[in-house]
Amino acid sequence: MPIRIPDTLPARDVLVREGVSVMSETDAIRQDIRPLQIGLLNLMPNKIRTEAQIARLIGASPLQVELTLVMVGGHTPKNTPEEHLISFYQNWEEVRDRKFDGFIITGAPIETLDFEEVGYWSELVQILDWTRTNVHSSFFICWGAMAAAWHLHGVPKHTLPEKAFGVYRHHNLDPTSPFLSGFSDDFQIPVSRWTEVRSEDIAKAPALRLLMESDVTGPCLLSEPAQRNLYCFNHIEYDSTSLKEEYERDVAAGKAPAPPHGYFPNNDTSAQPLNRWRSHAHLLFGNWINQVYQTTPFDAARIGEG
Repeated sequence: MPIRIPDTLPARDVLVREGVSVMSETDAIRQDIRPLQIGLLNLMPNKIRTEAQIARLIGASPLQVELTLVMVGGHTPKNTPEEHLISFYQNWEEVRDRKFDGFIITGAPIETLDFEEVGYWSELVQILDWTRTNVHSSFFICWGAMAAAWHLHGVPKHTLPEKAFGVYRHHNLDPTSPFLSGFSDDFQIPVSRWTEVRSEDIAKAPALRLLMESDVTGPCLLSEPAQRNLYCFNHIEYDSTSLKEEYERDVAAGKAPAPPHGYFPNNDTSAQPLNRWRSHAHLLFGNWINQVYQTTPFDAARIGEG
């Protein structure tokens, strides 16, 4: 939780410059407890697994969070039982009149397609535009982040000559960012994608700020301060065995990929992989939830007013 000190105390400016989370007296007075409303637009094929990954991270907060599962209406998932979707999901059309404190849009295994070739692209464009007025803070992940960066800021994606696949060292480029509070100077994050965004394209989007990158796989995390949004191009939310299962699936399909970089101990694919990103995954999502809590209006009807 943030430290609460008088607004005029000289130490306040020092702490703010150092990236310490400080709550103003005005904000502290207006805060009251209500459940944070978080929506999850789940575009991943294995929806049940992705639900668990995301819920694990946002549920670790001491705050009360109410999670709403959302799917696009123009696409029928093939890898999730229909009864699960009927029981737990709402189409976006059913929630479009609601306001959300936070909204997460996941990746999808369609990244080699041009955005406009995706069957539900027109609906996703409507959803991305809707987040500007009905969501206090959005968190876009992998393909979802690339789609949002393209539609909202004109940042293109580029096809890679081979899949970026493994666990790669990343650098903390802005330790004063509230989203990186508690982060190490460098850390490991899982990567699994056939496309990338590039630093030179991000630099042309003045609303975006680069927070994390890898020397090997490039930009990882962007923030959009004016909208309180995050764009993460990699899979910090992955389970310990997610890359292992992707690798085994590709091998079974006859694709014969190289083992994920930096993942299996001694590159032995029969060994149990070690999770070296779990703590930073919890940090990132915890920091995001904390920022949402501190800045969202208590009256949810006021979300999107500015």
